[in-house]
Amino acid sequence: MIKVSENAKKRITALMQEDGFDAMQDFVRVGVKSGGCSGLSYDLKFDHSKAEGDKLFEDNDIKIVVDKKSVLYLAGTILEYSGGLNGKGFVFNNPNAQRTCGCGESFSL
Repeated sequence: MIKVSENAKKRITALMQEDGFDAMQDFVRVGVKSGGCSGLSYDLKFDHSKAEGDKLFEDNDIKIVVDKKSVLYLAGTILEYSGGLNGKGFVFNNPNAQRTCGCGESFSL
């Protein structure tokens, strides 16, 4: 459902440790909410627990939790990380997005 690139895995694992989360047990919560310059924006945070209706996916040893409403928007998405001077940080390569903004943080269908 959601794939995690090797660079994203390394960065997620490091950030989880810094924030007191354990990548072996805890989750990355990915969601979609209204907002952003293209209409919908991505929501990314760490979580210790799964809510009723959440879907759990695992890729590249990273556990990802997605709320029921966001699953359809995120099918086939690849989470990548681009660092360095010109890097954007976490980037969502979403095949469902018909239009994205220049910063890559919002999209529309």
